[in-house]
Amino acid sequence: MQHTNSFLTYFCAMSFDIAIVGGGIVGAATFYKLQKRNPSLKLVLFEKENILSDHQTGHNSGVIHSGLYYKPGSLKARNCIQGRRELVAFAKEHGIPHDVCGKVVVATDEKELPFLEKIYQTGLQNEIESLRKITPEEVKEIEPHVECIAALHVGCTGIIDFRAATAKMVELALAINPTSQLMLNTEVLSIEKTDSGSRFITSQGNFEATYAVYCAGLQADRLARKDGVKLKEKVVGFRGDYYELTDQAKHKVKHLIYPTPNPDFPFLGVHFTRMTDGEIECGPNAVFTFKREGYGKTDFSLRDTWDALTYKGTWKLFFSNMSFGINEYRRAFSKKLFLKTLQRMIPSLTMDDIKPGRSGVRALLLAEDGDTRDDFRIEYHGNSIHVLNAPSPAATASLAIGDYVADEADKHFKLGN
Repeated sequence: MQHTNSFLTYFCAMSFDIAIVGGGIVGAATFYKLQKRNPSLKLVLFEKENILSDHQTGHNSGVIHSGLYYKPGSLKARNCIQGRRELVAFAKEHGIPHDVCGKVVVATDEKELPFLEKIYQTGLQNEIESLRKITPEEVKEIEPHVECIAALHVGCTGIIDFRAATAKMVELALAINPTSQLMLNTEVLSIEKTDSGSRFITSQGNFEATYAVYCAGLQADRLARKDGVKLKEKVVGFRGDYYELTDQAKHKVKHLIYPTPNPDFPFLGVHFTRMTDGEIECGPNAVFTFKREGYGKTDFSLRDTWDALTYKGTWKLFFSNMSFGINEYRRAFSKKLFLKTLQRMIPSLTMDDIKPGRSGVRALLLAEDGDTRDDFRIEYHGNSIHVLNAPSPAATASLAIGDYVADEADKHFKLGN
């Protein structure tokens, strides 16, 4: 699906009605939804890598989230639940590898029981279908190797190939209007305001668009500032490392197994995920990364590190989560400690049962006081819309986010007038 950038682009600015910046699944869904609603408009999707979904989308756990954990009425809750249902229907219609296999959320310690009950009540308020409390004996029927004292079963949770879903959304959008374009290997370097909209100075030449939508993920704050948004917060990246179960141990996980998350920590904890290709992943942990798009333990970017460590919000987060952070870092460099965490749910796992897997990086929009700005944040600015914060479950919610952005575009851009 790679569209060749025109040679003429280097000599004159090609013009579009709407430019979408960022080719992850949120950008792809936005491109698709905007094109579907406005078939006559000429759209362009800019992606700086040579393939789509090469960062957060392509490195996440591949889970179709239920909406179980999110504050009732929040953008996360509403968009996750709506987006999940639409994503499953989309996957069925277009042959995207997926499986609504369900998951168990387990408590292994008495002190986790109040947290499990709170999650259950949140799920009821969010009207999560197929949610029920189950006994340890019932857990054994679903996941024979799990040991716990209480659990929830969430039947509507699943797994999907998010890369394939992203590619299909873009393919469908381009089929609606052949004059629209996907521009790969096209990094937006700077943005200039014009009488008619914006001029994008990119690595492949100059382009103009009347309106713009930014879905830049790990670079969301930087693109916002380039567009003139006076943003106080900064994006800080957290790397998550995964292990995989070896062939001899894959039988120990049938579906998805999650711990009861600690509400004081802004991550869900290490869990087991059966992927659409049959592999079983364990993870992720969550450690500060010295490079926003760095997937190795020693990857380093001076600019990214300087941005993060000279920002007071980063230190506020560190100090308020000191013990968690230290434990996460120890686990990142110790297979033994990682295994110990996994054994809380599946005690029979051994060192030979796990092997190092891939890593991902999650973008957190941090406030100056260290608040992780956990809800989705989408804002209108001039002739632009910025998706400033879209952490998990954004991939699950992507089609709903695309609709939300399209609604905002209808309201602010007056596209139908």
